[in-house]
Amino acid sequence: MFKAFRVVVVLCYFFFIALIGSLLCLFRPFNPDNTRICGRMFSWGGLKLLGMKITIEGAEQLTRLPPSVVVANHQDNRDLFVHGSIVPYRTVSIGKKILRYIPLFGQVYWLAGNILIDRSKTKQSVNAMTQTTIALKEKRTSIWVFAEGTRDKGEKLLPFKKGAFHMAIDAGVPIVPICASNYAKHTDLSNLHSGEVIIKVLAPISTQGMDKSDVSELMASTHAKMKETISQLDARVLTK
Repeated sequence: MFKAFRVVVVLCYFFFIALIGSLLCLFRPFNPDNTRICGRMFSWGGLKLLGMKITIEGAEQLTRLPPSVVVANHQDNRDLFVHGSIVPYRTVSIGKKILRYIPLFGQVYWLAGNILIDRSKTKQSVNAMTQTTIALKEKRTSIWVFAEGTRDKGEKLLPFKKGAFHMAIDAGVPIVPICASNYAKHTDLSNLHSGEVIIKVLAPISTQGMDKSDVSELMASTHAKMKETISQLDARVLTK
């Protein structure tokens, strides 16, 4: 009963912030820092209502962050609240086109300058890749990507898609891995204090001197680092 009530309250907060965010973005449409501001708003109250405690480590890696491709693990819909607390300055994300049909949120997501793509249409995906390269190289904007391409539900880090790594190499910008402990598996919304999440920002991985032939190796090494880090974070959460 408490869990159902909590979910309803969080949904009300979600739509309220989506409305406020939409109004804010109307005054500064497609500003690349809209995503960070809206992310903070979603996170600020959302985490309190969800009863989730967040610990962030390595946030100094994001200070004065140059244009980068940020790669994070994707667990469930609460990622909006969890990762919203750490979106870097001038960072937009790549999302599925279907997001635009979510009432209010679709509007704020679009107005915030995020890039919507239809992965089933190759031409649109290629155009999106071109947009991201321009954003990284010419607009001094970072791109946030959930490289798994789908939610892993907190079970394990799924295989990565190559798109994020192609983007980084094409633009000559670093990869910045952000790891969150598996809260989807280790938190319980039925409890007042549902659980703890540890987020760790890893050191940037340079792509200087790399070309397309290095994509697979870069992707594999990034995946291995993130998988190991997430396992370490999980062990720390479970021993508390």
